Amino acid sequence: MPNRNLVLVVDDDPGMLKCVKRLLQQHAYEPILFSSARTFKSHTDFEKAACVILDINLNDGSGIELRHGLKAAGVSVPVIYITGNEDPAVRKAALASGCIAFLIKPFAAQSLIEPLKASTGRS
Repeated sequence: MPNRNLVLVVDDDPGMLKCVKRLLQQHAYEPILFSSARTFKSHTDFEKAACVILDINLNDGSGIELRHGLKAAGVSVPVIYITGNEDPAVRKAALASGCIAFLIKPFAAQSLIEPLKASTGRS
């Protein structure tokens, strides 16, 4: 059973990680932060995660590729993508990979919190 408060966040921008962490904590979520695809790939305990927030364009990989890796490993945790890339092809690939939200940076706090609440059954 997932911990309805545990959220994994992957972004190579330290400022964005700090902001997302603060936002999640304000809404009673427990973030675990990863600053690279490599560090995220070393994480193995996905059963407890309620959601994964993935930056699409990481310095050492792609959030979409990380999502495909999760699926291949049989991990079905909900994913929210965050990106500064407004390319329609990237959006299409992200949506095709299966996500509960696709957000363009900068995004409103509620645009992140609402799909997260919906996926975790919180109001």
